[in-house]
Amino acid sequence: MIIKTFSGSQTREVRELVIRVLNGEGFEYDPVKDFDLDDIEKYYLKNGGIFYTGIMDGDIIGTSAVRKIDKSKCEIKRIYLKKEFRGRGFGRELFFKALEYAEKNFSTIVLKTDAGLKDSINMYLKNGFSVVKEEGHFVHFEKKVAY
Repeated sequence: MIIKTFSGSQTREVRELVIRVLNGEGFEYDPVKDFDLDDIEKYYLKNGGIFYTGIMDGDIIGTSAVRKIDKSKCEIKRIYLKKEFRGRGFGRELFFKALEYAEKNFSTIVLKTDAGLKDSINMYLKNGFSVVKEEGHFVHFEKKVAY
């Protein structure tokens, strides 16, 4: 897998991938929560964040992103991987690419995940994140870094 920074020509393919992954996990596209997919460049890249695509054989198989909240705080988001590519370390690579960007540019990193994603939760805990809140089916994490 090659990880590249998002380009505008990938909007449709990224949106379809995310919706496919959401549907596969029993979730629907929510225009309130998923509006960032309509203008990824504006929401992430032009706002001081980043959006990555994982590419294999010319197709986008996964994503990860960092959203700037303010000058010192960001959120890691949109870690998605097509089901057929899971279990091979690609999701981990996408997470670490986003984490690397976040640690270089922000002093506080937050993220949230579904409480059922035990492997993801363990990866976050092993990489310096602490649980700050459990809310319904979601676990909220935070990491402080010196940059």
